Amino acid sequence: MVTTSRRQFLQAGIGLAAASGFASPNLVAQEPGDRPKRSDLVRVLNPKTRVPLSFIIDDSTCLVNLAHFCIPQFAEVFPDQYLQPWQELPREIPDSFVRSFGEWCHDHGVKGKYSIVPYPACVGWIDREMPGWSRRQLEDSLQLVRTLMMPDWDIHPEMITHTWAINTKTGRPYEERTERFMENWGFSVGKSVDELTDYFAYALRLLKNVGLPCEGVTTPGGFGSRVLPELSQATFESVRDVFGAEIPHYFRHLYTDDRSVAPRVEYASGLDGDDPRCVVSIIGCTGDWFGGWDGLTPGSVDQFITEDLKGGRLPEVIDRGEPAVLVCHWPGIYFNGDELGFNIFKEIVARLNAAYDNLIWMKNSEIARYWAARELTTISADADQVSFRAPYACPGFTVEVDGPPPGLPTLQGADGASISLREVRGPLQLDHGTWCRTTQGSIVCFDLSKGPSRLVWKTDA
Repeated sequence: MVTTSRRQFLQAGIGLAAASGFASPNLVAQEPGDRPKRSDLVRVLNPKTRVPLSFIIDDSTCLVNLAHFCIPQFAEVFPDQYLQPWQELPREIPDSFVRSFGEWCHDHGVKGKYSIVPYPACVGWIDREMPGWSRRQLEDSLQLVRTLMMPDWDIHPEMITHTWAINTKTGRPYEERTERFMENWGFSVGKSVDELTDYFAYALRLLKNVGLPCEGVTTPGGFGSRVLPELSQATFESVRDVFGAEIPHYFRHLYTDDRSVAPRVEYASGLDGDDPRCVVSIIGCTGDWFGGWDGLTPGSVDQFITEDLKGGRLPEVIDRGEPAVLVCHWPGIYFNGDELGFNIFKEIVARLNAAYDNLIWMKNSEIARYWAARELTTISADADQVSFRAPYACPGFTVEVDGPPPGLPTLQGADGASISLREVRGPLQLDHGTWCRTTQGSIVCFDLSKGPSRLVWKTDA
């Protein structure tokens, strides 16, 4: 039985392709684009000086257990690799579990990304019919996503089927049944920005048809791994075109080694104009150590964070201040009804809460917005003020300022209106509209507005 995830399999394949001359050696080096000048006296910190957490859920959709239906399709292409007993897997992940999971996560402040595969394994369309379920069951499932999941989770298409590629002119799978026409493997290879944009937009429109707005996309398996520049640009074009999202983002990369997992802000341009542009790559930092993409491989809490709260992957990332983005597959969270993956996640959250007091759960889109503002805002400093020119608004924007004179900071907008900021005891008490003193100067947390604004220090009365 294969235990390697599809995403890990394709990541390994990138190295082989590069060695064979089929891929660029700079696959992960998409263009950053423009960057503004910055004062050395000001540093942008994590939001509210906390380390972001986020939970990425792949292979999720309405009702369908994707593992049950996709394994025989994968086996058509790789019959020696996909030997899982798919007939024994449940065909459905019920809405009762979605409700239980979503309510628990909401009560514990968990946020992240939740895929909705729009035509899962060619079973049925989320905006039409899902054979095996009534129209009412499908609509109830969609309504549950709208009301329970959307407040705390970004919704992404994970391409169209997660298996066979679709001809967007006909809405039907291509007739050739080879790796070349599998979304997970060869379909994206050699595709242009325009071709990928068309494919992404098709998936996004299906979600739009059922009232599920998106600010980003997720790639299934190895989709896009050999056309990363095109993938990034097509994400921007399609998400901006279908939903008008200001800062499109995507999930493609997952690293469990010593590489940085900080988000990458790519193809930035127009920072001083009315139409700034960028796309953000959200990077996962864990493997699927919950229950696997097929719901057959039991995971372990200790791989994420050990019982003594010191070891595991998450402390490695959190302790260096980078966003800790956990990655799972929905069938493994449900784990054939035993909810083993869900219970692992509950224990992870409990251990994180016991180990840290400086974490903040965020959606992928919220992380993308913060990193775009963090990297693309022009910042200058004078004797008693810090000036900002921001291409994007950003709540909870947090900066550390060296050496301002003793006094009280005031936030001034472009219209000249002033907002007094409240002093708090220390960094972990920071919230919107507050500041604290440090040995070097001060840390200020405020809602950054798009365009010009400034912090002005006034002498203590």
